[in-house]
Amino acid sequence: MFIRTVSLWRKNIYRHWQLYCIVALPVLFLITFNYVPMIGIQIAFKEFNPTQGIWHSPWVGGEQFEMFFSSPYFWPIIKNTLLLSIYALCIGTPAAILLALALNEVKNQRFKKIVQMFTYAPYFISTVVLVGMINIILSPTTGLYGQLSHLFGVENVYDILGESKAFSSLYVWSGVWQETGYGAVIYLAALANVNPELYEASKIDGASRIQKIIHIDLPAIRPTIIVLFILAVGGLMSVGFEKVFLLQNMLNLSTSEVISTYVYKIGLVNTNYSFGVAVGLFNSVVGFILIFTTNVLARKFSDSSLF
Repeated sequence: MFIRTVSLWRKNIYRHWQLYCIVALPVLFLITFNYVPMIGIQIAFKEFNPTQGIWHSPWVGGEQFEMFFSSPYFWPIIKNTLLLSIYALCIGTPAAILLALALNEVKNQRFKKIVQMFTYAPYFISTVVLVGMINIILSPTTGLYGQLSHLFGVENVYDILGESKAFSSLYVWSGVWQETGYGAVIYLAALANVNPELYEASKIDGASRIQKIIHIDLPAIRPTIIVLFILAVGGLMSVGFEKVFLLQNMLNLSTSEVISTYVYKIGLVNTNYSFGVAVGLFNSVVGFILIFTTNVLARKFSDSSLF
């Protein structure tokens, strides 16, 4: 039986060798950069010493995790990370869906392409350039906001960049401006597969535009929304490092310190690599639990899920 299975497997590969060649490179890339580095996870349970290497550094068990859990910064950075991620999820996802639904209603194709171009273009702006633009506009001294305030006689200009309460909104809404157009493309692709006969039938039945969106468009993109939502929930603990770090300063540190920036400062800058890997592993485990739980709930209460 085993020999027969191997023979069939070899014949199948020989028959479709072109497809296997195409798949081989992505699989090799995945193994090399996603699975082989998992060997380094053991650093989280060791007192890593660069001179001794990964294999010969002494084991310390869960000492690095205990250090992280007992740190006075543990709950503040967890809270900041979750609040920032949930805020971005609650604003960014509806914004992309609304933009896609609005563009789907536009009949003038020229105007539709122009709007898509202007909403999609910010996605190609790098994070460094985006933060530079924010500083140029909102700086209380040299920025456009500061200059206009002085022009109208305001002496003590409110420092938005240094206000801890304003950091989350600044982070999220700049991300909405940059990424909404890109996110809407996925939903537009799903809307493009809707059967035109459904629209014609709704028109004959006298359905309004809002009714058409509720009963045709939203059910059509619901599977896409669910899958993207599951992936987004899985990444709640993984707030982007670059943008947070570049917007961060000593004045807004109480709300801008998240897991990724904390790991950078403690794990990399202070060369405590074991601690950095331990926090990263904790982050990954929590992300896995979130994505698995959300997928189970989605499969229970809907007909769509990630797996």
